[in-house]
Amino acid sequence: MSRLFRDVDGGPVCPGGSVVCIGAFDGLHPGHRALVRQAVARARDFGVAPVALSFEPLPREFFGADLPPPRLMLPRARAEGLLALGASTVGLLRFDAAMAAMSAEDFVREVLVGRLGAREVWVGPGFRFGHRRGGDLALLQDMGRTLGFGAGEIAPLLHEGERVSSTAIRQALRAGDFAHAARLLGRPYSISGRVVHGRQLGRTLGYPTANLRFGGKVPALRGIYATWVHGVGNAPRASVSSFGTRPTVDGVEPLLEAHLFDFDGDLYGRRIEVEFVARLRDEEKFPDLDSLVVQMDRDAAQARALLTRPPLARPLMSADDVAGGPSHTETP
Repeated sequence: MSRLFRDVDGGPVCPGGSVVCIGAFDGLHPGHRALVRQAVARARDFGVAPVALSFEPLPREFFGADLPPPRLMLPRARAEGLLALGASTVGLLRFDAAMAAMSAEDFVREVLVGRLGAREVWVGPGFRFGHRRGGDLALLQDMGRTLGFGAGEIAPLLHEGERVSSTAIRQALRAGDFAHAARLLGRPYSISGRVVHGRQLGRTLGYPTANLRFGGKVPALRGIYATWVHGVGNAPRASVSSFGTRPTVDGVEPLLEAHLFDFDGDLYGRRIEVEFVARLRDEEKFPDLDSLVVQMDRDAAQARALLTRPPLARPLMSADDVAGGPSHTETP
């Protein structure tokens, strides 16, 4: 049975013990997936629960609330992806002032040992945690010798000499280089969510859209894109999508709006996945709605021309196998 927990305090989450991997896991790129799979494999060896541990909001969002960094993935999709990779328990710990003030030593004792009964803890390269980033792999290994758990680190994952990281993926997306982003991710970049009601302005303009909210997070993309929509029928649907604040109609909240070509149906409440193929242009403010529609016609024609060959249909939040292994571990 899978389980999601949010709190530092409380009774044991894994009374039979666990192997824990810790990270931001934003985007679930191959390095993240290798880390999770390492924890899952080691948990199988021990006969205990595999746990993926992260934070929500991410620490960089908490400390940079005035200018939060872009997010690749929303919390629900991150949790679903971690479960799909084999974690039986996912922790998205509330990162607040109390968490920020918790020492690394207290985090080890109260969370890793007290709540999770960790037998091993796995982290990524350069991992730091606790108040003022005072904890690292060496501290985990030192405390583990006393408290009865091992700790290890996954080696950096390289693609054609470049380290795979969420930062590098964000940079590729901002540059509109979706091919490079896909190579780093190990899959095309996409955003999934449940279709919500919008203002229905697109329908009056001849471009009805399926709308996905981004949960108040700052997206890594902004502009107009050629996209494929998965989850509507048996095959991906060609589409043109806008991701931004819709300045012509005085929008505020970032919204992903996908117009599916040659489709007439009700998608409200359906969970879909929007796969990004090419960036068409920046978001801009038009003097009136007529000018906006003229540009939308151009965008749609350009997207249709780009989307001539559909990708393979795939399930939402598919978990791709990835090669990867540990750098080193220390067991008490």
